[in-house]
Amino acid sequence: MRIFVTGSTGFVGSAVVRELLDHGHSVLGLVRSDASAHKLAKTGATVFRGDLEDLESLKSGAASCDAVIHTGFNHDFSKFAENCEKDRLAIEAMGSVLVGSNRPFIATSGIALLRADHPVVETDTVGEDTPRKASDEAVAKIAAQGVNASLMRLPPSVHGAGDHGFIPILINLAREKGFAACIGDGENHWAAVHRLDAARAYRLAIEQGALNRVYHAVDEGAIAFADIAHTISEGLGVPLKSLTMEQAKDYFTWFTHFAAIDCRASSAMTQKSLGWKPDEVGLITDMKNAGYFAA
Repeated sequence: MRIFVTGSTGFVGSAVVRELLDHGHSVLGLVRSDASAHKLAKTGATVFRGDLEDLESLKSGAASCDAVIHTGFNHDFSKFAENCEKDRLAIEAMGSVLVGSNRPFIATSGIALLRADHPVVETDTVGEDTPRKASDEAVAKIAAQGVNASLMRLPPSVHGAGDHGFIPILINLAREKGFAACIGDGENHWAAVHRLDAARAYRLAIEQGALNRVYHAVDEGAIAFADIAHTISEGLGVPLKSLTMEQAKDYFTWFTHFAAIDCRASSAMTQKSLGWKPDEVGLITDMKNAGYFAA
């Protein structure tokens, strides 16, 4: 298949591109800058110049391919609500050229903001109080219009060499403050997946036609935040401290919400439906061996 991939040079998107190319697909990758275009061209994918906010470029890229994988997202959390609404528009724009074609479209969302008193499963829905619902709602909308659209939810930590997500944020905070930290006893949980396992889930979903489903790219469903903080403490050689919520707000600042979430998740339905079995190393092992603490 010829597959249009947004976020094609990002941490997740670049792994998806490599996975697709390695399995005989061709890739048309959305890029905005010359640097990204050069990086993508070296993989063997075809460069497509455009932007997530240039809806006409998104429509053109999607219309020219057999399938679409949308991993692009602006992760500037100071404009999180605004960026979620922009993602809604991007999904709706690409979906508009796929109506009635049965060409599979997989968009990306997150598990971290789902709230449940049980491990979050694929049938759970995003609450009304989170801006991230925009992506989920957009996928549901275009599916109702006749698009073969599915959603791939990613956990708080998608890890691996080159990670520039949540774990590096925590490591940089510990470097800056001189100690690693957790809130209370740190028994809240994060789910996690290796980027290469996540990429394989995207490929399997697109090859099997997506089928209007929600998928969870989750390997480890409940890693205690205390274990993450302890690994950071050891990796940097700094103390580990337990903070009250008020102290945590001063330490984590804008990241406090994510440091406090209890995000336990399951991918049992995804594993069964796709025949997907994560086989890369887990988060704690990866943190110790993938260069996370390099100066």
